[in-house]
Amino acid sequence: MKVCIIGDGLTSLTLAKALVNQGIIVDLFCKQKTNKLNENRTLSISKSNFDFFNENISNIKKLSWKINRIEIFSENLNNERLINFENKNKHLFYIIKNNQIYNLLKSKLIKKKNFKFKKIYNYQELLKKNYNLIINCEMNNFFTKKFFYKKIDKDYKSFAYATIIEHKKIKKNDTAVQIFTQMGPLAFLPLSEKKTSIVYSIRGKKEINLESLIKNYNKNYSITKIQRPSIFSLKSTNLRVYHYKNILAFGDLLHKIHPLAGQGFNMTIRDIRELLEIIKNKINNGLQLDSSICSNFEKNTKHKNYLFLNGIDFIYEYFNLESKFDNDFMSKSVKFLGKNKFLNEKFIKYANEGLFF
Repeated sequence: MKVCIIGDGLTSLTLAKALVNQGIIVDLFCKQKTNKLNENRTLSISKSNFDFFNENISNIKKLSWKINRIEIFSENLNNERLINFENKNKHLFYIIKNNQIYNLLKSKLIKKKNFKFKKIYNYQELLKKNYNLIINCEMNNFFTKKFFYKKIDKDYKSFAYATIIEHKKIKKNDTAVQIFTQMGPLAFLPLSEKKTSIVYSIRGKKEINLESLIKNYNKNYSITKIQRPSIFSLKSTNLRVYHYKNILAFGDLLHKIHPLAGQGFNMTIRDIRELLEIIKNKINNGLQLDSSICSNFEKNTKHKNYLFLNGIDFIYEYFNLESKFDNDFMSKSVKFLGKNKFLNEKFIKYANEGLFF
């Protein structure tokens, strides 16, 4: 059984490693040598996805930093805490630098006999090769333009500023902080005792003094250095059709999401879990991999991804609307709901596991 993966990003490597571990032959095609990943970018992985990653893909425990608590604040309530998420004796999620997990996966894959990196010259030529599945993880190529152009796009007209601050040692730096400011959501995500990742999503393209803004909202750290930020525009995407015959769209091509809840890569890992389960069932029943895998994957995940993406979008627009009208009613409502133990536990489960029906 042979699978072709197109793209050389983190999603492509993660999926490739998951399939290679199942004994499947994987060819990963890319246009050119990969550019060096920005060292300021981090990602969060929920507890359930973290356990899956370690058991089925690669051990990333040494690269990760545990988060035990999440605190949410609103500037409209004078930075008063709205919600405190905490699961006793359990970690909520983990923070990992993008480039570290990428380099780990790449080094592991190179050593595998059933894996090859290949340079792509003609996408249409892949159709003539004997691949059971072609999985497209690229946002812009021949397959995307021909088969995966029907989608729902949303431009948030915002830009995310991602950086890492270095600070004096905090022995128990395990609390993630989300502040809904007048300009947009700001997240402090601990990376170690001396480093914390920051993602600030600011509405509109503005000339900002990021260092000044960070220091203004920072209440916990004695900052010694702020690294140069990376900046990227914020859009959401929801693909309407997931596959064409045995060609499957995957990763950001399926869904892009606002980073305020740190769920982008988590959605992709959940997709990999579902795809892997479908493939395992085929193999265990002595069947070949074919286009039915793509249709089953779409059937099992499309509605969940759509609802999850719109749930995150609702949270963003909820606080965005409040800041436009300069009213604290919504923040007060969230604070009231946050005191409900049942709802608090449900939200933790939602963030950890996604939607399961």
